[in-house]
Amino acid sequence: VLLRVICSPPQNYPLYIRSIPTENELKFHYTVHTSLDVVDEKISAMGKALVDQRELYLGLLYPTEDYKVYGYVTNSKVKFVMVVDSSNTALRDNEIRSMFRKLHNSYTDIMCNPFYNPGDRIQSRAFDNMVNSMMVQVC
Repeated sequence: VLLRVICSPPQNYPLYIRSIPTENELKFHYTVHTSLDVVDEKISAMGKALVDQRELYLGLLYPTEDYKVYGYVTNSKVKFVMVVDSSNTALRDNEIRSMFRKLHNSYTDIMCNPFYNPGDRIQSRAFDNMVNSMMVQVC
């Protein structure tokens, strides 16, 4: 089970949500929205030190019985949240970090598209393909 969400900084509404399998999607929405509070707490706790870093990987936000929730924030305060099945022990911290980098690079490509309006839901076939390929590798 894997889920990625990109949230807009001021409003914290999801711009992109993808999960496999799709049957527990409502539970994932709740998990992601509660994790945004943890992301905000970590950002405020790190304060100025976080602003000076180029790498904004927040690491494990919190574990539950079933899932591990990871976070990443861009310099423009766009939040990425990834929920991974707790039983998946093959994923290491470096692999999660590289997945967030790929996600961030693809998001940057979307933002460079002159036909994309920032704040709109992401509907890009290239972005979908990249996310699907990452999810297939993990699942």
